[in-house]
Amino acid sequence: MILAVFRRRQPEATIRALYGTIVAQARHPSFYLSYGVPDSTTGRFEMIVLHQTLLLRRLRQAGMPDHMGLMGQAVFDLFCRDMDHNLREMGVGDMAVPKEMRRMGEAFYGRAAAYDHALDTGDERALAIVLARNVLGEASVPDEARRLARYVWEAMRRLAATSEASLAQAMLAFPDPDTIAAPVGSKSKEATP
Repeated sequence: MILAVFRRRQPEATIRALYGTIVAQARHPSFYLSYGVPDSTTGRFEMIVLHQTLLLRRLRQAGMPDHMGLMGQAVFDLFCRDMDHNLREMGVGDMAVPKEMRRMGEAFYGRAAAYDHALDTGDERALAIVLARNVLGEASVPDEARRLARYVWEAMRRLAATSEASLAQAMLAFPDPDTIAAPVGSKSKEATP
């Protein structure tokens, strides 16, 4: 009986640890100081969505067992509960919370699809365009968006190298954004097609 109680708590602790790592990484000051991410509620939401998408992408890769997909769903469910809690803390009324949650859900799925498509093509420029639009709110592709695209590729590389056993123990490490070099070239914004 005690073993059953321990087993039920362990996954919840793992889920909370994974989500905590996502949130902590999304709040890394460098994103807001040198990557051009707006230091706002929207900017922080965008960074959580980005990191959450990267983890969920890893958990549903070919060859991963079904329970890893279930873990991904549990992390997403915790994200939804956290967003609901944050809305209420910001003073959004009970009647408006479902509408805001629907809007956030649509934003999450739209961005996840756009990131997945750009990552599936392997095109760093396409990823930079998507990041510029979604995370930075830019119609052009500034150097910061290209740097963020490089960060995402490095995060994907690290996640791919993280074993199933490590993920199951919530041993998740994203790259230090300070170690990602800024793109070489002009400081001007590149027009999107």
